[in-house]
Amino acid sequence: MKTLTIKLTAPLQSYGNAATFERRTTNTYPSKSAVIGMIAAALGYQRTDSRIVTLNELRFAVRIDQVGRHLTDFQTVEWEKDVRKVTYRDYLQDAVFVAAIGSENDQLIDNIEWALRHPRFQLFLGRRANVPAGVLQLQVFADATPITVLQKMTWQAAPWYRKRHQRPVLDILADADLLAGHQSILVSDRVVSFDQRDRQYGLRAMAKTKVKLTSLDSTGDESETQHDAMKFL
Repeated sequence: MKTLTIKLTAPLQSYGNAATFERRTTNTYPSKSAVIGMIAAALGYQRTDSRIVTLNELRFAVRIDQVGRHLTDFQTVEWEKDVRKVTYRDYLQDAVFVAAIGSENDQLIDNIEWALRHPRFQLFLGRRANVPAGVLQLQVFADATPITVLQKMTWQAAPWYRKRHQRPVLDILADADLLAGHQSILVSDRVVSFDQRDRQYGLRAMAKTKVKLTSLDSTGDESETQHDAMKFL
């Protein structure tokens, strides 16, 4: 399996897990559907392009390298003439994640890497206004799964964050079939349609593990993996 990693960092990110007119919340980590949306944009797929659904077959994992702080924004909207409502939007501030996508189709991973470096449409991290903080940092690993890559990759948090959190234990959330033997949960994160008039998501199984860095520096060369079951709160 060939794996591509994408470092996701920006002043603000948002990965919706529930949406109503009054409130749009965010997960504490990037959803697979959000990363698929970014890949589809880079490849130049329109929202109604049937090829988007095939991207669900990519193997996916994400590591939380720097936990973001929550920010809630509000907007006043004129609901109808002389009637106004307040709506709320949740964001993550200063978060850093590493998303890893894998496939047995090496050419597909190569195509995605090239597209992310030369995107056809604007890339954003969850919402249109949340653009990446500079050029995306990408790495490709041959003969490695997303889990093995994220267990060995160096810590990507900012220097100030690493100083505050020495010997970190980092969460990895992944497709359940990448973490055989772990308890899994179903999340509404499989892309069915990105059509703005009929946006739909199906269920996918997700599990969780951890990697504990034992060295005081950020190299990640000395590390031990520590697995646990997904705790669904």
